[in-house]
Amino acid sequence: MSEMTGGEALVRALAAHGVRTAFGIPGTHNLEIYRHLNRRGIAHVTPRHEQGAGYAADAYARVSGRPGVAITTTGPALLNIAAAVGQAYSDSVPLLVVSPGVPLRHPRLPTGLLHEMRSQTEAMRGVAAFSHRVSSAEEVGVAVARAFTLFGTERPRPAHIEIPVDLMETAEPVGDVRLAPPAVPTAPHEAAVRDAADVLRAARRPALVLGGGARGAAAECLALAEELAAPVVTTANGKGIVAETHPFSLGVSLHSPAVREWLANRDAVLAVGTELAESDLWSAGPPALNGTLLRADLDPAQLYGGLRTAHPLLGDAALALRALLDACRHPGPDTTSRPARADAARAEVVRLRGLRDAETAERDARWVPFLRAVRSVLAPDAILTSDSAQCCYYGALPHLPLGPEGRYLHPTGFGTLGYALPAAVGAKTAAPGREVVALSGDGGFQFSVQELATAVQERLTLPVVVFDNGGYGEIREEMTARGDTPTAVGLSLVDLPALARAYGGRGERADTPAALADALTRALAAPVPTVITVPEEPAR
Repeated sequence: MSEMTGGEALVRALAAHGVRTAFGIPGTHNLEIYRHLNRRGIAHVTPRHEQGAGYAADAYARVSGRPGVAITTTGPALLNIAAAVGQAYSDSVPLLVVSPGVPLRHPRLPTGLLHEMRSQTEAMRGVAAFSHRVSSAEEVGVAVARAFTLFGTERPRPAHIEIPVDLMETAEPVGDVRLAPPAVPTAPHEAAVRDAADVLRAARRPALVLGGGARGAAAECLALAEELAAPVVTTANGKGIVAETHPFSLGVSLHSPAVREWLANRDAVLAVGTELAESDLWSAGPPALNGTLLRADLDPAQLYGGLRTAHPLLGDAALALRALLDACRHPGPDTTSRPARADAARAEVVRLRGLRDAETAERDARWVPFLRAVRSVLAPDAILTSDSAQCCYYGALPHLPLGPEGRYLHPTGFGTLGYALPAAVGAKTAAPGREVVALSGDGGFQFSVQELATAVQERLTLPVVVFDNGGYGEIREEMTARGDTPTAVGLSLVDLPALARAYGGRGERADTPAALADALTRALAAPVPTVITVPEEPAR
């Protein structure tokens, strides 16, 4: 046994679980955590707002494959990060938030303490997988191990640990650090695999729907699609799992009426790692499927929610698809028909791509030339972060092709605003050798514009492309369609490049796709962040 404070016990436990970077803001009640970070080899990034810390840690986790860690102080700081925790919950991101809390023996009556809240844990339980308030320094290690066990064995979702302020500063006896046990991926039951394989082998018109839960199984997804000659369509979080230039890929297309009608008439649809929900598919609701639905998911709840399946495969996506692939090959389908089936699948994808693009040609025309310019400049393994903005979900999601070597980070489900810039900070911190570009609208960008200062301080090469239409363009259009006058959502125009320069970064304006490509090329060579605005005459 040795004596250490709750703050030191926390940092020791984080380091023992491999944490090397944390995001957060020092405050009066959490300074004991900060005292020990450098001593334990944990680097720290200081965003300008706790919500930015949460989005940065979220993106760090998505890119690095390791849990993201965010540190807040009490009360308002913890509430500031709650939106980011809700987003991580929606998108199945392993995010650990640690904060101080009211003293251990605090009465259940208001006392006027600084940052006092009735219950931080109750507030966080509404948005996190769990919130654990510890009662001793020894229990701190238990809480950290509990969080990392969740991250490694269940559907990864955010967790919160609260350390009472008196335990944070008081030394107590603690034992050896507690570690989460090694996690072994769960394979689906053999009988379930055999039954599902029988359906897929017999299918004449199969299809795959890939969600974010399939990201760790990119190779298996492609192999199964090619084995079955099955076209692939993805959700927003599944973007790029199968290269969107592959002849079997329809990319992010479930918003398309033509694609939804096509999917409804497949005789077998295998959905992997997706809720098949409204925000997951970017559509008004799940497609009506006339064929057999098969679902593979790590989360048991997803196999019983939404569209019903008679063939649930509970387990890790890679193991499930590997087993399915093996079962579909032995005995394999009729090899004489395989080339013909592959030709038919390729022709069907070409036809559907044309129909999909024609459906939204007028609406999406404003984005496509600029996004082609972005794609022409970036390396194949570039990372793009995204916001809840028309240029992203009408533009980049369906029209900016990515492959498994790249990554597109978008806030689906919860659908927060202000994600793109702080997420880009987190992504660049996780992968400093890769190109990272943030895409946003001017409305969402101003939710977190202060994180330009973070990027400048960290000396991050970070282009931020902002499609500026003077406010919340989508909401203006919705209000106009309702017959309302959208005066409430028209924002006064801001010189965002000048604002970037004021923060110590760079700023440019790009009026044409060629100008955007040139500006982006310069931004990717600059040692500080660059805001590039693409102006659009606001529709008022």
